[in-house]
Amino acid sequence: MNNLPSSTAVSPVYLDISRPLPERVQDLIARMTRDEKIGQLMNDAPGIPRLGLPAYNYWSEALHGVARNGRATVFPQAIGLSATWDISLVQRIASAIGDEGRAKFHEALRRKGETGQYQGLNFWSPNINIFRDPRWGRGQETYGEDPYLTGEIGAAFVRGLQGDHPQYLKAAACAKHYAVHSGPEKLRHGFNAGVSMRDLHDTYLPAFKKLVTEAKVEAVMGAYNRVNGEPCCAHSYLMGDVLGKQWGFAGHFVSDCGAVADISRGHKFAHSAAEAAAVALKSGCDLECGNTFLHLGEALELGLINEADLDRALSHIFTTRFKLGMFDPPEQVPYASTPMSVVSCEAHRTLAYQAALESIVLLKNKDNLLPLDHRVRNIRVLGPSAAEVGALLGNYFGLNGSLTTLLEGIVDRLPEGTGLEYRQACQGFHPNASEQDWLFDPASQPDVVIACMGLNPLLEGEEGEAIASTEQGDRPDITLPAVQAEFVRKLGRTGVKIVLVLTGGGPIALGDIEDSVDAILFVWYPGQAGGMAVADTLFGHAVPSGKLPVTFPRSVDQLPPFDDYSMVGRTYRYMAVEPQFPFGFGLSYSQFVYSGLRLSSETLAAGEPLSVEFTISNIGSVEAEEVVQFYLSDLEASVPVPLNKLVCFQRVHLKPGEHRRLEFTISSEMMMLINEQGEPELEPGLFRLTVGGCSPGQRGEVLGAPKPASAIFRIN
Repeated sequence: MNNLPSSTAVSPVYLDISRPLPERVQDLIARMTRDEKIGQLMNDAPGIPRLGLPAYNYWSEALHGVARNGRATVFPQAIGLSATWDISLVQRIASAIGDEGRAKFHEALRRKGETGQYQGLNFWSPNINIFRDPRWGRGQETYGEDPYLTGEIGAAFVRGLQGDHPQYLKAAACAKHYAVHSGPEKLRHGFNAGVSMRDLHDTYLPAFKKLVTEAKVEAVMGAYNRVNGEPCCAHSYLMGDVLGKQWGFAGHFVSDCGAVADISRGHKFAHSAAEAAAVALKSGCDLECGNTFLHLGEALELGLINEADLDRALSHIFTTRFKLGMFDPPEQVPYASTPMSVVSCEAHRTLAYQAALESIVLLKNKDNLLPLDHRVRNIRVLGPSAAEVGALLGNYFGLNGSLTTLLEGIVDRLPEGTGLEYRQACQGFHPNASEQDWLFDPASQPDVVIACMGLNPLLEGEEGEAIASTEQGDRPDITLPAVQAEFVRKLGRTGVKIVLVLTGGGPIALGDIEDSVDAILFVWYPGQAGGMAVADTLFGHAVPSGKLPVTFPRSVDQLPPFDDYSMVGRTYRYMAVEPQFPFGFGLSYSQFVYSGLRLSSETLAAGEPLSVEFTISNIGSVEAEEVVQFYLSDLEASVPVPLNKLVCFQRVHLKPGEHRRLEFTISSEMMMLINEQGEPELEPGLFRLTVGGCSPGQRGEVLGAPKPASAIFRIN
């Protein structure tokens, strides 16, 4: 597939596809010099012409589509994918991303004979860190604040991206950033995240465990920070005990970019670059993104490592490359024939549209203003997000000629005979230079204003990317930017009916603005089809079904300090106060009723599963989907436990008037708590099961979520 030696009378073992994979890998490594081995342990690995080994850069991105590599289908940002709560859809999207990555990889080989950065098949996605604090600018890259939801969505993404062939990988996925990593961005190169063993194993590690043990993710990326004093890319417990011994990780470990250098420079955990490289390699870091591993030769001479340490790391990373088919004839590799016609094909565009639709969360709909009907004769679209391409993309994005802004989608779907005007009206985060505010004379007031507001990648993102952020990507204030907030308040005082369409990658605390508007759609960074999906939702061609994967607090006053990694008071699982919009919340144009909850038993023996039945009914007038959510509460635990924890969910499609009886099984593993030692334990006591369309709490019902069904049972 690359510039490998052609077949000869005696082919080297590493090119003999009839030989066992470990034997082929070891044969290739044995043919390398010491310096060649060291060069292969960095992400931008040089070629070895005498072995027919081309240069290869391991750094490629695929968070919500093939990124930073030209044309590709642009799906909703990761947090938006999670808002769909649709495992099957996410897996199909990841499979499409893998297909496009394969096609682009082989096309680059055909054109240049090698691939460069962002053109390879090692995709450093997904980001399964827990979005524990809405101030974190990279929360948009995650699947939200819940460990279970994150694990389910993340595992689906890995399975789709890597494919299901018994021998070959379509692409190599990477679970990042291991572990306990979620800001602050400006401190990440020297920060120590202090965390209890209970929080570590109950919140921060479960998604990683699922991706390693069940989805068989090919790579794990170490984070920048320290955890309880040790750097994540040289962590004896996280890398050696948990990842290796407990989970049996069989892939390769890669550092975040520059993280090995941080071991000595930022964390002062090592005294020199050679020592930092050595401690990372010995701990199990196989591949470095950076160039500190250039000092491994010095580390060898100092006796800090031996050549067997190099060989062990090389065996891990080259096993991945062999599984990608890089040393086999193309005709032997099923994915090598993927044509360029798959890139941004109609099927993938349809997936992008479906994902954008399912990700939209309806937060408010006073007097059923939405969907807009024939009585609306004049619409005015205002706001900085309406025509802003960045509001579609988020970060780590690809590009596409079919990007449809919110304004373009509204124009395209506008019913004939309905008047439409557009003005940006205010800037995204700077005060207007002019006093013109684009409000209107009451005599010319439209029937409805669609106010497109919110965030864009200039306001939130990774360190150094969000240039309008004062905190290197984070948001110290989670409210709507002041210039936008004031404009919406002024707009509300005119008495016009307002549909607020919000873009962004994380919670926006609206405060009194919630009362100033009639309807609210949160659309995240919806990808290339965002405009079409939002317009179809506004005009009733589609019914919103997205649910929040993260809590929307009322303000930062409801949050613990940003740099405190304890889960006390954080996320819906431990938050004792009522938020503005709760986790799992999202309205529909229809109405659902939960009834007839029945348990197989009210008393269980330890280890016995619980069978659950209930009826869900669509009592509204439109066909719609509901995300059914199951939450468990351990009411008599001996240690602090989540107030509620998500244990199951399912999307259910119902026609008007349709009733469906559903059955689920709650396993004993779901009933376990994590004790102070970080170990799972099943305690006797009283439990509550809640089934509904939102996390338990009064706020959801006040906002219009269906009344949940609940029942009590006991474990003896």
